[in-house]
Amino acid sequence: MTISTASQDQIKRFTDEFSDWSIKNDKLHREFIFNNFVEAFGFMAQAAILAEKANHHPEWFNVYAKVVVELTTHEAGGITQRDFSLAKQMEHIATS
Repeated sequence: MTISTASQDQIKRFTDEFSDWSIKNDKLHREFIFNNFVEAFGFMAQAAILAEKANHHPEWFNVYAKVVVELTTHEAGGITQRDFSLAKQMEHIATS
């Protein structure tokens, strides 16, 4: 099954709606800042469960209260609807 990459217009619409997300190195990029390490780790644990269920795993990095996330669909060679979906789920976790 071939996965289609998102158009530049679709990417712009997403980053307009979710302004904390940007494009960096051809990937969706976002830095989440939490109050402490436990909150950051809790966010990562919740996001990891959703990512595993979707079989779509983020590139991410954590230091203390900061979690840096980059999303791309490697098998498609770019950003896809799978990335938008996981990003939206991460936004929901972070704001809940």
